[in-house]
Amino acid sequence: MATQLKNLSDFSNTTVPSGAGFKFGIVVAEWNAGITNALYQGAYQSLLTHGVAEDDIFTYAVPGSFELTSGADLLLKNIPKLDGVITLGCVIQGETRHFDFICDAVANGVSNVAIKYSKPVIFGVLTTDNQQQAEDRAGGKHGNKGDEAAITAIKMADLAKQLNF
Repeated sequence: MATQLKNLSDFSNTTVPSGAGFKFGIVVAEWNAGITNALYQGAYQSLLTHGVAEDDIFTYAVPGSFELTSGADLLLKNIPKLDGVITLGCVIQGETRHFDFICDAVANGVSNVAIKYSKPVIFGVLTTDNQQQAEDRAGGKHGNKGDEAAITAIKMADLAKQLNF
């Protein structure tokens, strides 16, 4: 595994633009709440750290990762002037193919919402083999996918601004 020996949330090799003036939605799955809450805390704190105002962060919960797509769509449709949406969830492999269907549907759905609105919709969904891998990526030894999703959202919103969208 490529992630075994490193913290994936290390941004020391890149420049993160200021998030001041940007508005972001965060949609968080309630399923696997211990993990998704940690992802949310990482994303929220990273947005604040990089200049996004508290009043410019709109957070909503959905039942599970499958519902992240419709949650992101609803936010972009109903909250004026959002610069992007961060989707946060966790799907852990079980004994059935359900894992495959959910992961595929969410990844495709998030991409489709981004295309539909021409806005960044960030895939901050952990797709892990087990609980330990999820914990390692939700503030554990491999960083926090929520941090990574927030930084990605800021960078993509800044790119859109530079291109005058």
